[in-house]
Amino acid sequence: MTIGIWVLGNQLWAGQAALASMANRDAPVLLVESTQFAQDRPYHPQKLILVWSAMRHFADTLKTEGWSVTYAMTDDTEAALQDWIRQHQIHELRVMDPVDHPFLAWLQGLALPCEVAILDNNHFLWSAADFQTWASARKGLLLESFYREGRRRFGVLMAGDQPEGGQWNFDKDNRQPPKGKLNPPDPQWFEPDAITQAVIEKVETLDIPTFGQATPFRWGVTRDQALQVLDVFITERLATFGPYQDAMVTGEDTMWHALLSPYLNLGLLQPMEVIQRVEDAYRNGDFPLNSVEGFIRQVLGWREYMRGLYHHFGADYAQSNGFGHHRPLPDFFWTGDTPMNCLHQVIDQTQRTGYAHHIQRLMILSNFALIAGLNPQAVESWFHAAFIDAYDWVMQTNVLGMGLFADGGRLASKPYAASANYVNRMGDYCKGCRYNPKERTGETACPFNFFYWDFLHRHRATLQAQGRMSFILKNLDKMTTEELNAIQAQAQAWHRRWGHPVEMSSPVN
Repeated sequence: MTIGIWVLGNQLWAGQAALASMANRDAPVLLVESTQFAQDRPYHPQKLILVWSAMRHFADTLKTEGWSVTYAMTDDTEAALQDWIRQHQIHELRVMDPVDHPFLAWLQGLALPCEVAILDNNHFLWSAADFQTWASARKGLLLESFYREGRRRFGVLMAGDQPEGGQWNFDKDNRQPPKGKLNPPDPQWFEPDAITQAVIEKVETLDIPTFGQATPFRWGVTRDQALQVLDVFITERLATFGPYQDAMVTGEDTMWHALLSPYLNLGLLQPMEVIQRVEDAYRNGDFPLNSVEGFIRQVLGWREYMRGLYHHFGADYAQSNGFGHHRPLPDFFWTGDTPMNCLHQVIDQTQRTGYAHHIQRLMILSNFALIAGLNPQAVESWFHAAFIDAYDWVMQTNVLGMGLFADGGRLASKPYAASANYVNRMGDYCKGCRYNPKERTGETACPFNFFYWDFLHRHRATLQAQGRMSFILKNLDKMTTEELNAIQAQAQAWHRRWGHPVEMSSPVN
């Protein structure tokens, strides 16, 4: 009986479950570089370059390790798979769980001439079954509870049965606004080699819609390069990662962020090796615990939590729209052409790099989409297209749950809605903007202000049930009728400018 291994484009690790299931290396291996799925949405060209170049490099690595590898380039994934199965007379196809619901449904719907074994995905610390066991035993699915359980389960940053430093969470030390002139170190970038150059040429000549710039492309595409990025993060960026991880500064695309998510999500790095390297650096060197704990919480806590909830909630979660928001994205999401400087800066950065850090995504892009009433599925699809580390399992829970509160609170305890005050406090974008972050109405009023208060007013009845929102909602009662009506009118004027239908609440009497 011939067993064949299909390695998907985000499973580029020699120890991944399908490859590891073979006692030796005599099984044929398939990788498929397909433009079919590249047309699902207008992906960032750097995402396509990253995945395809990393796949080509990984295929070469497998060949040098003795595997018999077929690397198919096609616009019909199923046809390439069927041809390979027939050519090699495959009786059993082994593939590691793709995690993403749409791809899994597509895979399970294929009529293949062989048995298909879908193996548990081992690119995460928690299996889907283990997370389900944890979740089913609890009334609430709080990140903090899950994170503490992960620390105990895997023995990370623990002093016996207590957390290192006597507390689990150092967030209070990690939310500093930018002060004075910050000088973050340059990130670890790479010059494209011949393989990557060939992929760049392919992507630039594809006749499919994309979003953003293909070049300069400076991401790593091999495991060795990913490890270099990890090394540089630890030696040059980790110490100051914590305090300014929420700060936003014009011209500083990466600050002290690790830039490891693309490599983790491709399989070029594994979560536990990253966590252990950072913990070892803490125990062997002079790294502040707030930075170390803050980073580890993102990998051991947030990343695992997002994947776990994605499976726990199921495929229907993708249709969540608890606020009933239906407005399409304004054109500036695709062009960056907007006088709102914060949005312009973040979208322009994303066009150039395929990257924005978590606060830019949450408190600029998602926050604006939420308070402006944009359709959650359109927003999620834009995030999925725009970011180099995006996959369905990442974006559904992060965007629909955390960013837009479209699931009605199944994930987050309150909407992450904020006015211009937050943007002004945590960054310098307001200094270069035509709008005044202190004004709610008028020609120079910041749209984050009138959209924020319009959002609270429109959804007051729903938000009142969220206990953490009651204090904020009381501020609506302090506004005059005239001001609140002016806020509503100005929000609707902006929607008309974007060609949106008017969905105005009744005027306040």
